[in-house]
Amino acid sequence: QVQLVESGGGLVQPGGSLRLSCAFSGFTFSNYAMRWYRQGPGKERELVATISSIENILNYADSVKGRFTISRDNAKNMVYLQMNSLKPEDTAVYYCSASRGGPRYWGQGTQVTVSS
Repeated sequence: QVQLVESGGGLVQPGGSLRLSCAFSGFTFSNYAMRWYRQGPGKERELVATISSIENILNYADSVKGRFTISRDNAKNMVYLQMNSLKPEDTAVYYCSASRGGPRYWGQGTQVTVSS
């Protein structure tokens, strides 16, 4: 079964930067599309960014476009989310997700708090 573990969250000042990491354990990481979601206080979980399995096509939510970058390292079974110019509204629990047309797998989440 696929296991996902996020890390890199923390407290950041507005305008600051943070890089989240997601470690994938399972078979054939390169076949999975990887996504970052987030869920702010009192809000529904929303899709932040996607990177496809083969073509490495990137997609971002409008709210983070130009500020966040998703990337993957298939040799290390890792996915990253580089977050720049952070805003208080970026405060949320960030989740890593993996899928290849079947079940969607989720990590436990990592807290990101943007505050002065």
